[in-house]
Amino acid sequence: MSNVGFIGVGYMGYGMAKNLLKKHNVYIFAHKNRKPVNKLIKIGAKELKTYSEIKNIKIDCLMMCVTNTPIAINVANKIKNYLNSNTLVIDLTTHDKNGTLNMNKIFQSKKISYNFCGVMGGPVQSEQGILGGIYGGKKNDFPKCKKYLNSFCKSVFNFGDVSKASSAKLLSNFLSLMTTTSVIEFFKSAKKLGINIKLLCDVARLGSGNSGALDRIANKAIKGNYKGYVFSVDNTYKDLNYINDLVSDLPNANKLSKLAKSFYKEASKKGFGNYLVSELIDKEKY
Repeated sequence: MSNVGFIGVGYMGYGMAKNLLKKHNVYIFAHKNRKPVNKLIKIGAKELKTYSEIKNIKIDCLMMCVTNTPIAINVANKIKNYLNSNTLVIDLTTHDKNGTLNMNKIFQSKKISYNFCGVMGGPVQSEQGILGGIYGGKKNDFPKCKKYLNSFCKSVFNFGDVSKASSAKLLSNFLSLMTTTSVIEFFKSAKKLGINIKLLCDVARLGSGNSGALDRIANKAIKGNYKGYVFSVDNTYKDLNYINDLVSDLPNANKLSKLAKSFYKEASKKGFGNYLVSELIDKEKY
């Protein structure tokens, strides 16, 4: 069994680490949210309190799934000195347009192989092991990375270098977040106009308005549960900032992402930052 280090066992990382435990020894790092850490320890994961402890373990693969690019770069600069050149790094973080290039430089300075794999899906799909993977890295590293990624990904697609894969991940998020924003406004508008939302969803599902976002939100929202889309307002705002920057030279895409970004910026200002995006359906003042 290989030794896998995992940094960031939050919403998404918990399910990934849980599935990795089926085939690998997993070492998780101290996390501010103790609930997923404690659950993973109960099923066999080992916790490391500091990055320096990694020196005492032969880590074959280090995975990172943190909140944003600045945090990832901070972690990379700290942990690079404790890894050996044979360690395979797989970064699962959603980065800004230059994030993976900067991460690659950090690990290359220690001759450590850096790979990126953005994932598509939510916490449910993560725990079920059916995420989609968007891989970027050296051609020879792809089969090695799949050995670990197949633990929680149904399919992994190779987009070439880390920058191309990171951009593909942001564009995939662009499509899903714009669709999700439309579904949220669709529900709010129907609510305001007094239209039977169940019937309206039934109609939408028969046409081109059907989508994964509609399915994830509708089944629960029809019953008054607005927690169907497990992604926070602040995370959405962060991703749309990254997307808006990525498509800055594409006028229409830039306008669309900027408009959606403004929705979540306003929601965050009103104190809804930690809410799930689908919960905005039920916020009359937003």
